[in-house]
Amino acid sequence: MAESQQGPRVSVLFVCLGNICRSPTAEGVVQSLVDKAGLSAFVRLDSAGTNNYHQGEEADPRTRRAAAARGVSITHRARQVVPSDFEQFDLLLALDVNNEAVLLGQAPPAAKASVKLFRSFDPDSPARASVPDPYFGGVEGFEEVLDQCERAGAGLLAELRRVYGF
Repeated sequence: MAESQQGPRVSVLFVCLGNICRSPTAEGVVQSLVDKAGLSAFVRLDSAGTNNYHQGEEADPRTRRAAAARGVSITHRARQVVPSDFEQFDLLLALDVNNEAVLLGQAPPAAKASVKLFRSFDPDSPARASVPDPYFGGVEGFEEVLDQCERAGAGLLAELRRVYGF
């Protein structure tokens, strides 16, 4: 995305499978960090899924409840990744290795370098770590997703500050 005097300098798309648990959590957590840092004018965030299972739906109620308990607002409606996302976003951050592989399979050659794993921004995370899908589990899975997104989000924000100078 080209730098603009009036628009964000960097755009980030978080991607999971259905876009109702992990990727909206990542988007909400990072948006909260960006807002607290006063960088909303510089960073644009969104999330999507590699599948259209939940197109147009709100995030899973368990996702929204767990996030709200930590002061994170999630208002996103699920959508599927579209080809123009590879042009409109500087970074496409997969929440797991399977969705990373799907993105890399869809990405035009020039956009492949923009596809990364979200947890790669957490310096304490194991190499090639995924954020586990909490959909079929209990409440503790949604808390674990939030914990991992908070750590990776802090690392992402530090990297964006370093690269973009804000």
